[in-house]
Amino acid sequence: MPPTRPQHVEIDLEPVLDPLRDIDVATNGPRGPLAPRTDAAGGTTSAAAVAADPGAPLPSEVRIAIVGAGFGGIDAAIQLLGAGERDLLVLDRAEGPSGCWRANTYPGIACDVPSNLYSFSYAPNPDWTRTYSRGGEIADYIAKVARDFGALEHIRFGVSVQSARWLEAEQRWELTTDAGTLRAQFVIGAMGPLSEPIYPDIEGRESFEGIQMHSAQWDHDIDFAGKRIAVIGTGASAIQFVPELAKVAGHLDVYQRTAPWVLPRTDRPTTAFERKLYRVLPITQRASRTGIYWAREILVAGMRGNKLIRGVLQAIGKSHLRRQVPDAELRRRLEPKFDIGCKRILLSNTWYPTLGRKNVDVIGADITSIQADGVVTADGQLHQVDAIVYGTGFHVTDSPVAGLITGDSGVTLAEHWAGSPKAYLGTTIDGFPNLFMLVGPNSGVGHTSILLSIEWQVNYLKQAITAATRGDISSYRLRPETMDAWVGEVDGLSKGTVWLDGGCSSYYLDVTGRNSSTWPTYTWKLRDRLATFDPAAYSVRRAEVPATPADAGRVKA
Repeated sequence: MPPTRPQHVEIDLEPVLDPLRDIDVATNGPRGPLAPRTDAAGGTTSAAAVAADPGAPLPSEVRIAIVGAGFGGIDAAIQLLGAGERDLLVLDRAEGPSGCWRANTYPGIACDVPSNLYSFSYAPNPDWTRTYSRGGEIADYIAKVARDFGALEHIRFGVSVQSARWLEAEQRWELTTDAGTLRAQFVIGAMGPLSEPIYPDIEGRESFEGIQMHSAQWDHDIDFAGKRIAVIGTGASAIQFVPELAKVAGHLDVYQRTAPWVLPRTDRPTTAFERKLYRVLPITQRASRTGIYWAREILVAGMRGNKLIRGVLQAIGKSHLRRQVPDAELRRRLEPKFDIGCKRILLSNTWYPTLGRKNVDVIGADITSIQADGVVTADGQLHQVDAIVYGTGFHVTDSPVAGLITGDSGVTLAEHWAGSPKAYLGTTIDGFPNLFMLVGPNSGVGHTSILLSIEWQVNYLKQAITAATRGDISSYRLRPETMDAWVGEVDGLSKGTVWLDGGCSSYYLDVTGRNSSTWPTYTWKLRDRLATFDPAAYSVRRAEVPATPADAGRVKA
């Protein structure tokens, strides 16, 4: 019998892919066989059995491993289950689903995207209690969707993935976790960009003897009543928790390096009539969702250089500041010095009034060090405090997770990226076969719901994995020329946008100055690119095929 060895071959996947292309362009979501489940119909897989028993050892192998049980991981599980894939296991280090909405529980936490858009297209929630949902309600929604669509039984909680390494000979990923090792043909990275909090590099930070915490690691056992508190950071998290802290603090110092753009927040309780209407006539909620989507897409024109739209937005922001801050000197310090959209646009009706309270000071001087009893600023002043709260955001373009993933050439993802993350369609990476990322480089959004990108990316990877099942394919390896062309396209789209030329420094940009975070144009264009899995962008490898005498000594690309 002749020897056998794997080969890279060209495969016609069109007959397999045709029935899998199921993006519904009318609703921006998948139209596959997704339906809520009320029982465990369809059988119990070994992976599901492991997920159901927290004490059971991990399986030695699963076909699909999904890392993260937030919106991305839950959607991946739901769509893949709907496509008939059953051998999948979701791993999450937390004790329940919800991702960043379980990790972030600081006072006042809420979404800055309207509720009807910040939900899965196939799982509308007619019972949102507010037009902008609170964090706890969003976490409950994620858990309910996971349960209703049968994904919950495939999740193993309390397991931290410590590393992932591609095994070329086995055509498998090897995942090392604190609960054991398992292998998987496909890995879906659904860790999210808001999972690893970042602390500022300030001299003496570890010497502080009072209370310290990051907003993403809130300790609800601490009573801040009457305490002197320093808040470092004035971004999306601080703008929500600072007004709550100010209500109880003895004194609050807010350290502001760059004044953000703040627009009015049109949040209100939903009415009983609205909730009943959405339940009885779901099309009305769908219409609301569609209207919100297109209204927010208009903002992209301003981000891409339309001076009229950008000017209108800045006029709204300045008017909001004038109405809410009567003190001229404070107003001057709070006026942004960069174009709107360069940093994340914030929404609040309570931020400006809070900064005008008698027990709140806005400090613009740079922090030079932290001592045992307080914060020292560049003017030499020591600001004594009992507690420091960091609202300093997350590792977005420099995620520590990238250092834990090793590809086919033996280098880590962090080494491969060299400070500038890149992923084709924000999803696949050359040198890392069978790895699909959700909300990867250049698929983030600053104006609309990230759930749109997630659903579209999952639809793309679902087509790839299902085609592999039907076509006896062991791996997809993104072609380097595909990646090069994609990076050139994204960089070209980023030129002249507010993210590069708006006069600020933001987490949208990596250490090289590239926009490697956000999608630099209209989201419907990303949707169209992700609607169809494109096998020509990849080198496709069969599971195993017999070698022939003519193949001897030949290596195929």
